[in-house]
Amino acid sequence: MRKLKSLWLVSVVLLLVSCSMSAKSDKSSEAGTASKGEVVTLNKAEFLQKVFNYEKNATKWVYEGDKPCIIDFYADWCGPCKQVAPILRDLAILYKNDIVVYKVNVDKEKELAAAFGIQSIPTFLFIPKEGQPQISMGALPREEFVKQIDTFLLKKK
Repeated sequence: MRKLKSLWLVSVVLLLVSCSMSAKSDKSSEAGTASKGEVVTLNKAEFLQKVFNYEKNATKWVYEGDKPCIIDFYADWCGPCKQVAPILRDLAILYKNDIVVYKVNVDKEKELAAAFGIQSIPTFLFIPKEGQPQISMGALPREEFVKQIDTFLLKKK
């Protein structure tokens, strides 16, 4: 029993140490960054304006954007979120004329996370220009992002 407690304690310490390593923050929420192929960090006000105003349209999904988008619900301390971040940066550049990649920090934007029922991170919301969004939980490989972008967001065959 003591060995189990010691192992658990070591695991918790390792987890805390790995989570405390901060990822390079992306403070690119200024206008025009999406057109440059950057991942854009959203706060609640920007989300309501650029993605979905759930305060105005509580019962019907109405996308406010002019391009399909991906929203990454993440946290700075999340290891899988850190692993996916470079993939999303690359895809934002690769698809800069076709989609927008946003991210929402669930620790700073608790209301947004609650509004979408985010209980695990990373969680991705794939939002086509028309139609209902799809949600995916957990880190995805690059190939799955490309597949979702091409088939669901851009409707390529």
